[in-house]
Amino acid sequence: MELPCSFAPIIELPVMKKVKLFLKREDQLDAEITGNKFWKLFYPIKTVLDREGPKPLFYTFGGAYSNHVAAFSALGKRYGFSTHGIIRGEELAQSWHQNPTLRLAAENGMEFSFVSREVYREKAQIERLVKAFASSAVLIPEGGTSPLAVQGLQHMLSPDTQIFDYLCAPVGTGGTLAGLSKYAGPKQRVLGFKVVRDASLEKKIELLSGRSNFDLIEASEGGYGKMAPELIEFINRFSKQYSVPLDPIYTGKLMRKLFELIELDYFPEGSRILVIHTGGLQGIQGANDWLESKARPLIDLLPRAQILE
Repeated sequence: MELPCSFAPIIELPVMKKVKLFLKREDQLDAEITGNKFWKLFYPIKTVLDREGPKPLFYTFGGAYSNHVAAFSALGKRYGFSTHGIIRGEELAQSWHQNPTLRLAAENGMEFSFVSREVYREKAQIERLVKAFASSAVLIPEGGTSPLAVQGLQHMLSPDTQIFDYLCAPVGTGGTLAGLSKYAGPKQRVLGFKVVRDASLEKKIELLSGRSNFDLIEASEGGYGKMAPELIEFINRFSKQYSVPLDPIYTGKLMRKLFELIELDYFPEGSRILVIHTGGLQGIQGANDWLESKARPLIDLLPRAQILE
């Protein structure tokens, strides 16, 4: 495995308030393994692949529309290792062909085990069973968060990102924010926009990063995966104004809350704010399938050329 030879572009988003807002387009880093996923998975996978001997089977966990599962399967196809996804939702065993994320993962060579939500919550027990039946298997945690994943996040930052006062990212499992916190400059403040309700995140992030230079801001809008009509309207307005797509689970909620904070003068005048676009765009089709089933407005999809430029 090799690191990308270039950094994701940084663009300015004009806003009316007296702050400078910029977006780092990590969604454009790679056509298949976008956003924060490549950085989180780089060292956990590279460390194993660099060992002598046959390539082991890699297991991981995720939901029906998991960005992690999609990226993980693409890495397996690209670098020639086998992947197996333990997927939340036993009902998907009969219908996964209709799911765009799982269909893509299967095309990349991933095999699946579908488990109930109750069983899925007991991931530690599943890991023990996997190890018992496949002692050479490598387990990658849900979302990819681990100390090695945090190490990979250093490559998301560069000399160009050191000029900003604030670094912002959505928070799911906490790995990306821990990496930003660990490798941020001494005068930078890191803001994490929580899209899940998890009281343990602050302690987990501080343990992984070894620093307390971050703040967590509630942005779940009712819970993980919840998509209010106002959120969809915001994503569509943002897309039309800036020609930048946002996903409804992570970046859409982050940006909507961030704009609220800017309007409330949360940031000192003249602040330079950098938002990390963590990708997740593969999940838009699945979100639209769900919204259509509820007869609700859909997320406007930009042409593919604009998404990946």
